[in-house]
Amino acid sequence: MPWLVQLGKGRAGWYFPSWFERLLPPKNRAIRMIDPRWQGLTVGDMVPDYGKDETLALVSRDPDTLVYESWRKHMQVTWVLMLRPVRARDGREGTRVHLRLRLGPVKHPRLVGIYGDLFDYLTILGMAAGLRERVREAGRPVG
Repeated sequence: MPWLVQLGKGRAGWYFPSWFERLLPPKNRAIRMIDPRWQGLTVGDMVPDYGKDETLALVSRDPDTLVYESWRKHMQVTWVLMLRPVRARDGREGTRVHLRLRLGPVKHPRLVGIYGDLFDYLTILGMAAGLRERVREAGRPVG
């Protein structure tokens, strides 16, 4: 969970793979280690998100789950990050990160369904690859 707890603008950043981050200015790159100063996240804390003044409020936290809420104009956003243990076919144990995103009410459901899903898919795909890269470099588990 330490890798996920520290996510956020002005904190550890949003993880992307190194090949992509090389295209970003150094100040916009995410850190590549667990930083103790970002580990004290508690319910009620506001985590800066990208955008002008966008934030995510932590509304629930347990050892394996973080739940954030935010309002984007008239739309509520709920973002859930969950860790679940998995066992590979070869017997190795690991951790799978599950992400759930809920939006509502949505003015244009078809547009959000097409473009929002595509944007989220690409963003999460990049973030998952960046997280995997960092965990392997550090030799530490996600949880």
